Amino acid sequence: MTISVNGTPRSFAGDPRTSLLDFLRRECGLTGTKKGCDHGQCGACTVLVNGVRINSCLSLAAMHDGDAVTTVEGIGTLASLSPLQEAFVRHDAFQCGYCTPGQVCSATALLDELALGWPSFVSGDLAAAPEFTDAEIRERMSGNVCRCGAYANILAAIREVLGREVVDARQQPQPQEQAA
Repeated sequence: MTISVNGTPRSFAGDPRTSLLDFLRRECGLTGTKKGCDHGQCGACTVLVNGVRINSCLSLAAMHDGDAVTTVEGIGTLASLSPLQEAFVRHDAFQCGYCTPGQVCSATALLDELALGWPSFVSGDLAAAPEFTDAEIRERMSGNVCRCGAYANILAAIREVLGREVVDARQQPQPQEQAA
C-alpha cells in the first residue's frame, strides 16, 4: 500500500496494528508529529488526511492506502514558514513547543473549515457561514491541549491569519438601559 506523505509516496507493508503516528515518526522519520497521550485526548499528534484533521495516534496506517497525509513538516519548513507558522512565532503562540505541531495542523484545518463555511458546535445558524468569533476559534481548537497555557497567543495568531477583526461576544458593547 502507498500513502502520500507531504506529497511524497511512502510504502507501508508493516504490522497492520501500526498507528499512523508511529508510521510517520518511525518509518518516515517525520518527528514533528508528537506522541502526547497516545489516547486521542491531547491533539499533539494532529495531522491532516485528505485535508481533514485527525488524531494520528487513533488511526491505523493501514487505513490510509491512497490517502494524502500532511504533517507539520508539509505545512512549512524552517526555511519557508507558512503564514500561520510565522504568526505563531510573532505572537509567541508556543512555550515548550511540544503541542505546537498539532496546534499548527489543527489551525490550518480550522482556516480551511471557515473558508468552506463548515459550521461547528457553537455556530448559531447551521445554514449560514460561520462567524469569525473567538468562541468559534476556541471550539474548533478545543481538541488541542497546551499544557503551558499559550491559548491567548494561539488565538491571536489565528486571528491575525484570518485577517479579520474577530468578534468576541464577551467584549461586545451591551445595550445601555434607557433612562426612566
